[in-house]
Amino acid sequence: MPAVSSPEIPRPTASLGRSVRSTWTYTLGSIVFILVVLHFMLLSFAASTFTAKNDAVSGLLLLALVLAVALQVRYCWFLRAGLGGGLPRPVWTTAMVVTSGAVWVLGLITSDAGWIAAIPLWLAVSLVASLLPTRTRWLTVAAGVLSLLAFAAIRHYWMGQSDSLPEDSASRMLLAYSAGMPLLLISSLWWWRVVVELDRHRVMAGELAVAQERLRFAADLHDIQGHHLQVIALKSELAERLLDSNPEAARENIHETRLIAKQALEETRSLVAGYRETSLADELENAREVLTAAGADCELTLETLPADPAAQQALAMTVREATTNILRHSEATHATISLTSSEAEATLTIRNNGLNGTPSSMSLTDGTGLLGLLRRLETIGGTLETTLDTGHFELQARIPTRGIPA
Repeated sequence: MPAVSSPEIPRPTASLGRSVRSTWTYTLGSIVFILVVLHFMLLSFAASTFTAKNDAVSGLLLLALVLAVALQVRYCWFLRAGLGGGLPRPVWTTAMVVTSGAVWVLGLITSDAGWIAAIPLWLAVSLVASLLPTRTRWLTVAAGVLSLLAFAAIRHYWMGQSDSLPEDSASRMLLAYSAGMPLLLISSLWWWRVVVELDRHRVMAGELAVAQERLRFAADLHDIQGHHLQVIALKSELAERLLDSNPEAARENIHETRLIAKQALEETRSLVAGYRETSLADELENAREVLTAAGADCELTLETLPADPAAQQALAMTVREATTNILRHSEATHATISLTSSEAEATLTIRNNGLNGTPSSMSLTDGTGLLGLLRRLETIGGTLETTLDTGHFELQARIPTRGIPA
């Protein structure tokens, strides 16, 4: 589907979150529903005309209207390009406009068809206009209005037929909703554009947060390594110069160089350890927020957190890996996270529904994520068990809260 040079909304991609895709499904469903209701009323009027006259022209009018309905409903799927997102292949637009135009022409020939024959072309113009740039869009809508006026003028002045406004409520509702179709389409696609942009800003905010953290870590690492490496270089150069003339002073500088290198190594390890350190409480809250943002109703049940820092670290890694596993291998709509703790051990249980693919993709025997986590837990005396049950996956980790090997 070719796009215009400056679309008002970037084309949605597969990277959109589930909630955004659900928003599009709801938007498309609403548009199709209203369009189908309008066309059902049009088909009812056309069928009544055909039944009353039972001639070839009325039959052609009914056939053309059925084709126009089918093409317009199919055309709605192209609206995903967004407001001003560009037209699909010309064959689709041409076929829809031509069939709707055929209803317009046949309506002039069949006197009993009345004003209803002008509506399909108006609806087709509304669909096309919503995919065009702003200026062209309103010109297209104006052309649609002219088609309605031309239809009424031809019937009145050339064919001597005058169509008054309908008195029954169904016909009035048909006219009202048909007249508001351009505004309905534009407002719906405008809302779709807002949702997509918000999702993109959410993703961008996450990427900026990661970039900021990387810059912070790089700055801290530069402050530590840059200073110490500069001193090491100077002392090494001085020791090299004094090696022949003053061996004792050279030896002293070499000794200081070794101490500085050791200090730099210790500070680097401390920095990395602090960077990797994970708070269990923060990890649990982050898991709930991430799963909720992904569209899952997440329940978090906590008792007292284990006091042992090593146990907390192991549980935090488990929560992180389990959350990643849910996002990667499922379309979960419900998840539960519970943590119980006693003097002897802590038990973490995470359960979700909506598995994707084969059940083996969530087992401990395939992939490196859960298997690697199992091995890490076994080194501290913990266990990890997984259970698959009618579309639900459960992970349970048991970790001793005291006496964890260092």
